[in-house]
Order: sequence, then C-alpha cells, then structure tokens
Amino acid sequence: MGPGDCRITTRYNPRFFSESFFGVLHETGHALYEQNLPAEHFGTPLGAACSFGIHESQSRLWENQVGRGRPFWDHFFPRLRQTFPSALAGVSLDAFYFAINDVKPSLIRVEADEATYNLHIALRFELELGLLSGDLKVADLPGAWNERFKALLGLDVPDDARGCCRTSTGVFGGLGYFPTYTLGNLYSAQ
Repeated sequence: MGPGDCRITTRYNPRFFSESFFGVLHETGHALYEQNLPAEHFGTPLGAACSFGIHESQSRLWENQVGRGRPFWDHFFPRLRQTFPSALAGVSLDAFYFAINDVKPSLIRVEADEATYNLHIALRFELELGLLSGDLKVADLPGAWNERFKALLGLDVPDDARGCCRTSTGVFGGLGYFPTYTLGNLYSAQ
C-alpha cells in the first residue's frame, strides 16, 4: 500500500454488460487518480487525495462523461461487437448507445441512470441525517426508506434486501460519504 500500488475491484454479471463495464470504468477512475498523486510527497497532504468529492469526480468522469459518451463508443463499439458477436448481432451503435444511456428509475444506485442517480444519493443523505440527529430511529429505517424511495423515484421497494439493507457504507463507517458522489458528478461535469 503506497505509491504505484493501485488495485481495483469490481463485480461481474455475465447477463448485464453495463454493471461490470461501468463498474470497471468507475474503479479505474479512482486508480488513475491515485496513480497520478506525486509519489515524492507520499505520506503528506500533498501526496494524498484532496477530498473524497474530487476522488469521486475522477471515477464518475470515466464512468459517465467518457464511458457513456458517443465518441468513446464510436471508437470501441466495433471492438465490442468483435468480442461479443452473438450478443450484439444486429445491434446498431445507435441502439447500443441508447441502451447504455436509457433513463429508467432503478432500485440499485450503481445501476441508476444519470437523471435519477443523485436522487439515490439524496435519499441516503436524508436518512443518514435523520439517524445521526436522532429524528429517525434505526427500527423505523426500512419504512422511511421505502416511503422516500417511492416519493423520489416512484418505485415500490419489494423487500429490505433490495431496499435499505443494500447500502453498505455504514458497514465500514462511511456515514456521510454518499454526498461525495453528487459532488463528484458536479465536479466531473466541469
């Protein structure tokens, strides 16, 4: 763990290209940011990320600004078709481009489109704030989650496994981290 030691993790779903591919681009953005910190300043503030929001901006930049952009796919779609000839047989670049940029609310934040992604963040921020302030009790979290999810995204949450129990930052003590994704989106758009 130090300069030059950058590792990425991802999840693979053999039935859903976007989940794996855009996850890899996101994590690669983090790795590229880390690889470009000045090694000679490792261990000092000059050799560390300046903020989580800036860190997320680099991952969201690669995931969305680059990876969902038409110029990227103008270049890489022919190679993708060579790699997955049967899956993409008869699929045009326009149809593929539309599919990876489709706007449709989702139960899963990391699969959310760019029009609704920040609503997932707002939901988590509001509920974390309620928990931290004492206005929301842990026992009431599932109901509050489902109610706010319906209000923000228009979807009914079928169960807690696909609702409030899906979010993992609390496990590692990352309370308050979610707004860094929205800050990252704003920074990357600039």
